[in-house]
Amino acid sequence: MSSENFLRARRPEQKQQRRETILAAARRLALEHGVRRVTLGSVADAVGLAKSNVIRYFGTREEIFLLLTAEDWQEWQGEVAERLDAGGDVIGALAETLAGRPLFCDLLSQTATILEHNISIEAARTYKHTVLAAISALSAQVARAHPGLTQRECSDLVSTAAALAGMLYPMATPPPVLAELYAQEPQLAAARPALLQTLRRTLSALAAGLPTLR
Repeated sequence: MSSENFLRARRPEQKQQRRETILAAARRLALEHGVRRVTLGSVADAVGLAKSNVIRYFGTREEIFLLLTAEDWQEWQGEVAERLDAGGDVIGALAETLAGRPLFCDLLSQTATILEHNISIEAARTYKHTVLAAISALSAQVARAHPGLTQRECSDLVSTAAALAGMLYPMATPPPVLAELYAQEPQLAAARPALLQTLRRTLSALAAGLPTLR
C-alpha cells in the first residue's frame, strides 16, 4: 500500500480496512520479534506509511497493542468456551489455551506496566469494557463446567489464569543471553518455569483452595 493511496482513502470502509492492515502488521511483527521490540516506526514501515499517517488511526503504539490484547481476550474466551462445550476440563482448557497463545501471553505480560500507559481515555475505556465482558462470559462458562465453584470464584480463577500467564511468559521464554546461560549451566535453568505445567499446577491449587475461603 502506498502512502498516496492511504492518504486518498475517504470512505469509512476504506479507513476500517487501513486500520485492519495496521493491526495485522503489528501482530505479525510482534509474533516475529516480540511485542517489546516493535516500534511505531517499524509498524509504519511494514505498511509503507509515515508514522504520522499511522497516528491518524491509532494515537500511539500502546493503543495498537492494547487493541490487539482486547482482540486476543475475546478469541481466548471463545476458544475456552469451545473446549468446555466439548467436555474438556476447566484447568486444562484454561492452561492449554493460554500456553498455545504466546502472543497473548506476551501482551498480557506488558499490559499493566506498558500498554495501559500513553493511551487516551477512550482507548482505556474500550479495552476495560472488552476485558471485563470476556471475563464475565468466561466465568459463567467455567461455572457451568465446574459447579463446585461460585461465579465469583470462577471469575477469580479466570483472572488469575490470565495474570499468571502474563507473569510466567517472560521467564518461560528468556532472552538470548539467559537462554545461552541456561545451556551452559543447566542448574540455573531451574529459574525458568515450564509455562503449561506451572499454569496447570497453580490453577489446580487455586480451584481447590478457593472454596475453603468462603
